[in-house]
Amino acid sequence: MKSTVLVTGAAGFIGLYVSLNLLRKGYRVVGIDNLNDYYDVSLKEARLKVLAEEPNFLFRRQDVVDSEALSELFREFRFESVIHLAAQAGVRYSIENPSVYIQSNLVGFGNMLECCRRFETKHLTYASSSSVYGLNRNTPFQEGNDANHQVSLYGATKKANELMAHTYSHLFGLPTTGLRFFTVYGPWGRPDMAPMLFADAILSGRPIKVFNHGKMKRDFTFVEDIAEGVVAISERPAAPDPEWDPMRPKPQTSSAPFRIYNIGNSQPVELMRFIEILEQSLGKPAIKEFLPMQQGDVLETHADTSALEHATGVRPNTSIEDGVAKFAAWYLEYRS
Repeated sequence: MKSTVLVTGAAGFIGLYVSLNLLRKGYRVVGIDNLNDYYDVSLKEARLKVLAEEPNFLFRRQDVVDSEALSELFREFRFESVIHLAAQAGVRYSIENPSVYIQSNLVGFGNMLECCRRFETKHLTYASSSSVYGLNRNTPFQEGNDANHQVSLYGATKKANELMAHTYSHLFGLPTTGLRFFTVYGPWGRPDMAPMLFADAILSGRPIKVFNHGKMKRDFTFVEDIAEGVVAISERPAAPDPEWDPMRPKPQTSSAPFRIYNIGNSQPVELMRFIEILEQSLGKPAIKEFLPMQQGDVLETHADTSALEHATGVRPNTSIEDGVAKFAAWYLEYRS
């Protein structure tokens, strides 16, 4: 058996697939999650039932905000590698409940950095987000682009995580790698995200809310592609960039063992096209309610993933047609 990996947010959408990918590669996985009620806890419990079938998976219910419990966990297992996915998700929810994001995404991340430092973890891989690009309209987004004008507190906390990680990489030599996820979707997805919101409304005969009149593009990325990239990066600890120049500093690398990568499908899809494919996959048309742009949203996301492909050989490539069909088939079965 390979080494033991800690996956935080293991009952989450991406956490499920990352854990399964690790287990199938021969790792032992310790998963933690606080099972909060941001969305239906029964969905999180159903994901954990899938993982419970794996003999090398161990689950502990705990919160990364609890520094004492987190330290005890690290003391018990001495993790060589940590994949930190636990966070309070959701752009719009961050406008209504900022304090939750401060605790989970900032205090919790600080606790994780400190445990990795104290217990000499060899690599911390963590979830950042395409939300860090904020007002930047220079697409496709490259890791070296400006990412200093976030439009949501959620995006700001993810940018803060990158800054915090660099500090620990610089001061303590802790290898850290941040992955900027682009609109992840697929089976077992979150019910607060568009695919499941739309599918539920379509099948129930309710209108779907189409913001900005559907004139938005998203770099929809299938969850299995995301998991493959996360695990591949976790197996390659960040190292100092020998070409890093403090007179012309690149934000995605450093003289410290620090890296930032985009992980997306690199093929933005207009929201109306996504809805059309979902209608076809479900076999039922949607009733559309067209609304203006929502506060905190951006017009387009588009990932340049050439750095990730160069580092790992991984290139997310599941087509939107195949990915939505797989999601719809799963959702019809799960809903019934």
